[in-house]
Order: sequence, then structure tokens, then C-alpha cells
Amino acid sequence: MRILVVNVNTTGSMTESIAEQARAIAAPGTEIIALTPRFGAESCEGNFESYLAAVAVMDAVQSYPEPFDAVIQAGYGEHGREGLQELLNVPVVDITEAAASTAMFLGYKYSVVTTLDRAVPLIEDRLKLAGLTDRCASVRASGMAVLELEEDPQRAVETIVREAELAVSDDRAEVIVLGCGGMAGLNDKVRERTGVPVVDGVAAAVTIAESLVRLGLSTSKVRTYATPRPKAFLGWPVPAHATELITP
Repeated sequence: MRILVVNVNTTGSMTESIAEQARAIAAPGTEIIALTPRFGAESCEGNFESYLAAVAVMDAVQSYPEPFDAVIQAGYGEHGREGLQELLNVPVVDITEAAASTAMFLGYKYSVVTTLDRAVPLIEDRLKLAGLTDRCASVRASGMAVLELEEDPQRAVETIVREAELAVSDDRAEVIVLGCGGMAGLNDKVRERTGVPVVDGVAAAVTIAESLVRLGLSTSKVRTYATPRPKAFLGWPVPAHATELITP
């Protein structure tokens, strides 16, 4: 089984961190291919960057030349999952939905701890769109920018733990979700300090993608995520076959 894990930003070191977390949880026989978009922002922290990332991720997936069995969009709260589902006939898993849905198996209410406060409304909107808000206790910001997570990992742990502890004590959360692909690998440290289950979106997405492939299931194409209708796309950055259903 081959799974493409696509970073939503252009920071290669973050792609490698995401790939490391994905490979650590993947079952034997699962090959993880990590992709970095060829254009876009070095980090995604707002709507402009998120919408740009959606196009960049679709470009990265359609430019990949080898067969694959599933795709993971490794950006928390980012746009674009729906477009990938239209383009592909293999499972597409977004880490936002994977983490939140997994958290609901583990406790009554979950809280998301993310990066900057400006990302909170984006995440709230994505959770609402996915129907995952009813059991979301809160979305809390650590105050750290995405790139700062790599630059100062110790401070990252401390700020994330502080918000997670407040989510448990004040918001009554029973599970913590790490709300950024760049937080991959921090779940053990946060769990040790908070005493509650901590869900990393990348790890959750890999196990869900593997399960869907093994079950022989993929996106329904009869209506909402039907293949795009053939038409001319002026200036579209992906290859000319963009309107054709990809059959890896």
C-alpha cells in the first residue's frame, strides 16, 4: 500500500517531520511518500495561504507520477480536501477530520490546541463543515507561529501543554487534539503532562487511510464529489489531464 502524505506548506523540514510521524505509525507494508508543494507559502496561517495551499496540494498530487492508494492532506484546518476528493478515485483523508473523529472515540468532549489565534476561526469552520463541532469543547491558540514550532521545540511543548491543561480544567475537555501538522510527534509529551489522551492528526489520518484501503472503500462519486466536468482551464497549474479521474 502506498499513501501520499502532502504537506500544505513549502517548508521541506516540516514535510520530513510529518513523514517521520506517518512512517512511525504506518503498518508493515505501507509505504509513505511525503510531498512538498512546488509553490505556496512557507507556512499556512490564514485564509489566503490556505486557499493557495489547496491548489498547491492538488498540483502536487496530480504531478506525482507513480500509482498510489490513498492521499492525506497534512494541514490542520486547511481548505482543499473536497477538491482532491473530486479529482481522485482513492481515499482522501484530511488530518483535521481524522483527528477530531478519532478523539470522539476516546472521550465525550475534545479540545484542539493550535498555533496562532487567527487560525482558530478557520479550524472552527472546518470542524463545523465536517459535522464535528457538537463534541468540541474548545479550540485554543498556543500563540506560536507554525515555523516557531521547529525553531523552539521546548517552548512549543510548554505553550501547547499550558493550553491543553486549561482545556482540560476550564473547558472540561477529556481529549486533546494537536491542531497543526507541524506538531507531529508532540503527542507523547503533551499526554505525559496532561494525563489525557492526545491525538496527532497525521497519525490518525494514516491509520484511517490504511483502514479505508483495506476495506476497499473510497469517496462516493455519484453527486457531491463527482469527477469535474471536462472543460478548459485557463492557466491551471497542474497537468492537462487535471479533469480526468486519476486511476493510480
